[in-house]
Amino acid sequence: MVGLAALVLLAAAQPLPTAASAPVTEQARRIFEKDWVLMNWALKFYDTDRDILLEPGEAEAAAQAFRTMADANHDGRVTTDEYRAAREFILARY
Repeated sequence: MVGLAALVLLAAAQPLPTAASAPVTEQARRIFEKDWVLMNWALKFYDTDRDILLEPGEAEAAAQAFRTMADANHDGRVTTDEYRAAREFILARY
């Protein structure tokens, strides 16, 4: 019983993910399939095994990096304008 109480307290002590640290959803990963600019960028920098496919872990890393890059005001959300600006930055730079 004491062990169960300790587990409950430990679980309650864990911080909840914020919007910026929340796990990347499947929908966020699909964005690479729909946008050739982001897909090429992701493959260039995150396709670690160079098989020209984004595995779930690679897509997760790419999506996190894109969210960090695109979220200009650091509120944990990427607006349409922030998305477009980040996409244009990637297109111009890479």
